[in-house]
Amino acid sequence: MTNGNGRDTMIDRLVGLARARDGRLTRELRREPGGFGLGQVPAARTPDATTGMVCGYCSTGCGLTVHLREGRAVNLSPTKDHPVNRGMACPKGWEALAVLDAPDRAVAPLLRGADGRLQDVGWDEAMSEMASRFRAIQAEHGPASVAFLSTGQIATEEMALLGAVAKFGMGMVHGDGNTRQCMASAVVAYKQAFGFDAPPYTYQDLEESDCIVLIGANPCIAHPVLWERATRNPHRPEILVIDPRRTETAMAATLHLPARPKSDLTLLYGLARLLIERGAVDRRFVEAHTRGFEEFAAFVAPYDPDRVARETGLEADAVRSAADRIAKAERASFWWTMGVNQSHQGVKTAQAAINLALLTGSIGRPGTGANSITGQCNAMGSRLYSNTTSLLGGREFADPAHRAEVAATLGIPVDRIPDRPSWSYDRILDGVRSGEIRGLWVVATNPAHSWIDQGRLRETLGELDFLVVQDMYSSTETAQLADLLLPAAGWGEKDGTFINSERRVGLIKKVARAPGLALADFHIFKLAAHYAGCGAMFEDWSSPEATFQILKRLSAGRPCDVTGIADYRAIDEAGGVQWPFPAEGADPSPQRRLFADGRFHHPDGRARFLFEEPRPSPEPTDDAFPFELLTGRGGAAQWHTQTRTAKSDVLRKLHPRDPYVEIHPTDAQRLGLTAGAWAVVESRRGEACVRVFATRRSHPAVCSCRCTTARRIG
Repeated sequence: MTNGNGRDTMIDRLVGLARARDGRLTRELRREPGGFGLGQVPAARTPDATTGMVCGYCSTGCGLTVHLREGRAVNLSPTKDHPVNRGMACPKGWEALAVLDAPDRAVAPLLRGADGRLQDVGWDEAMSEMASRFRAIQAEHGPASVAFLSTGQIATEEMALLGAVAKFGMGMVHGDGNTRQCMASAVVAYKQAFGFDAPPYTYQDLEESDCIVLIGANPCIAHPVLWERATRNPHRPEILVIDPRRTETAMAATLHLPARPKSDLTLLYGLARLLIERGAVDRRFVEAHTRGFEEFAAFVAPYDPDRVARETGLEADAVRSAADRIAKAERASFWWTMGVNQSHQGVKTAQAAINLALLTGSIGRPGTGANSITGQCNAMGSRLYSNTTSLLGGREFADPAHRAEVAATLGIPVDRIPDRPSWSYDRILDGVRSGEIRGLWVVATNPAHSWIDQGRLRETLGELDFLVVQDMYSSTETAQLADLLLPAAGWGEKDGTFINSERRVGLIKKVARAPGLALADFHIFKLAAHYAGCGAMFEDWSSPEATFQILKRLSAGRPCDVTGIADYRAIDEAGGVQWPFPAEGADPSPQRRLFADGRFHHPDGRARFLFEEPRPSPEPTDDAFPFELLTGRGGAAQWHTQTRTAKSDVLRKLHPRDPYVEIHPTDAQRLGLTAGAWAVVESRRGEACVRVFATRRSHPAVCSCRCTTARRIG
């Protein structure tokens, strides 16, 4: 159909739509200057103010500029001049605000009634029930019969208050966090080698190193902002990747060492032997600042290239080449993440990496270090202040002097402090199964989804006399099992601090209002103390910032001393402050590394070379289960059990919709598995249905999924 001028009316309509000055799509797409140095922003979300805070996902600790309108967040962007991310952010950071508006947010306390259903109650009834039920359990079964499981995703001040209220106030003995599952290996390695849990590096080292060794790490996917920092390195560094899989990071490496699963300890010992043979030992540093080198050198002498090649599946020349590249480096750095920390001999593997840094003198200088990259946003805060396996400030529960210090600082009787550390996370769950733990308080973690042998765990949690779950969302698998659900505010809805992988204390702020009756975890812990009858003990813990001042006093004289940080404003203005930062003599530089003076935290000031023979896998493959199991993050848009990231439309589109298994084409053909088809993967503890992805990224007989065998459906 045409109009009087002969023009097609449909074309007129399309042109009109394309040039429309109003309408829903136009309003969504229109942009205008945002001010505050932001450039163009969506017109519908033009801010009238901005504020800075750190991201609430991974341990990188990126700075985000939150765009505010009338005091509430309407948008965000990465902070251009933040010392961590320098204007970069991963997809999770860009979408950090989107997950706060999910329809399944917990908005009121829910108490399970006699009919078995969760019903809305007020805070008074909820906290009265929690206090009376826990008190009754402890009266019948002893103080240790109630425990808590926490996380590395709440603020440091909240972790400290929870640990103090639970142990000093409510008399609990056992409480741990999910960070132990990923970071215990690094913590123990650092404590034994350095005398304190002290990651020595700053992210600037990624840009200053001329040889970057990555062990069981895939930062291109798991820590993309850190990988961006590495790509900015102007020194054309050697990048050595030790990983059984040809990961995205391995594809960019100058040398990929695809050692067999669980053989990396042998490889590191072999590299140490070759470095010693090549004269790459910094004798001056070793003699002045370490102990145990001669014993270590004798220990690694049998790890010749042929033995290493035989046990790792690598070519002997590749091992020699790796040693040559490290030996030539003036600034070598050794980095690891969960591929080491979550292995069956993770402590010794981490210490083997530390040994390489020590023997080459690659520590305390720019571009060097033995550097564990943490997982969760506040795992470092958990390691120092959660009051679980370590007493506040990285002290020891079993040390009477440490208990006395904490008691004096807090003004509490010393006998309120347990004289032993908590059971670990897995031991607490074993205690539930055995009946030793009868009441459990789960905070901001979802073990009914993430723990191994899910079916058995859910049965185990069902055996508890009383299960309290404190979470942002009412829909998590663990929340669904709760006898009492406490609705918590999330990142962006409360104040506090996080401590990132490079020891940087960063600030989080309340830029949005929590829905319904949800409260910040801090205020829930204060309520718990009040209803448990120990509120007076925590009067000085009146706010997160007041609590930060208490933690400062607890840090005094410790390796993690932060007494020089005046207040939250000082943290904000500095873009975060790395510990240590003592009141006297603190270095104000924005990028600081440890041990520049060669002094470590053992009484004699020397680091230790630590080593032992590799141990075989505790669960070897057999005819029934012939595949090795490897796990790893599948993409930069996914986080943990997706409790949060699944709430974002953008992140869901960026992450694979279906679970999948990566399997070598040879194995796929032998098993009759077709790429893209569904298959069942099985272990000794369960099974799952996944998509098949045939790839040569892994060795034959190695799967990259939660499985150890696979079979076709149908």
